[in-house]
Amino acid sequence: MTITGTHYSNLDKAMAYFNKHLFNSELPDVMLTMSRKKNCLGYHHFEKFNDMNTRLGVNEISLNPDYFSERTPEEVLSTLVHEMVHQWHYIVGEPSRKGYHNKEWGSLMKEIGLYPSSTGEHGGKETGQRMSHYIIEGGDFEKVCGAFLLKHGNPLLVYSEIVTAEAKEKKKTRDKYVCPTCLTNAWAKPKTKLMCGEHEVMMIVEEEN
Repeated sequence: MTITGTHYSNLDKAMAYFNKHLFNSELPDVMLTMSRKKNCLGYHHFEKFNDMNTRLGVNEISLNPDYFSERTPEEVLSTLVHEMVHQWHYIVGEPSRKGYHNKEWGSLMKEIGLYPSSTGEHGGKETGQRMSHYIIEGGDFEKVCGAFLLKHGNPLLVYSEIVTAEAKEKKKTRDKYVCPTCLTNAWAKPKTKLMCGEHEVMMIVEEEN
């Protein structure tokens, strides 16, 4: 099996474990994906796919691997369960307009051990269009997730990184220099003083677009 297959297999195992121990095995199968949606840890889409055999709608749950490296396994898995609560909400409750997190959804979150918060911290708004959460100390999720990690280990095998402008600057090992007269190019370490031998003028760093 490829690392991709193993990674998804591990997450499927985590979802099955949480489904059994947090949702009484009430959740149907979903399409699990990875997506680098900007400023988004994960999302749930209702019946985003169609099963080719049954012609029934299949929900999608997606996680953003850009954030795996900077969060603990518990935090990443709490995002997975956050999206599973959205799926559960469609089964047992009445969701509001697309993307809105209402009080009923918030109650379901608290029931399984995640506290809804617009900031992801204590004191944030509990309902809204864009919502996060924090893990309730001693709650069901903390206990179940701890038991899963103890039994199966960290299921996250791969991650990607968000490359910021600051990170690019740190990784840069050389700049491109240009003669302002003849436009001749040269490459050298940052802050190197280069002169065009033909025109005897200082070369300047070409700014990246």
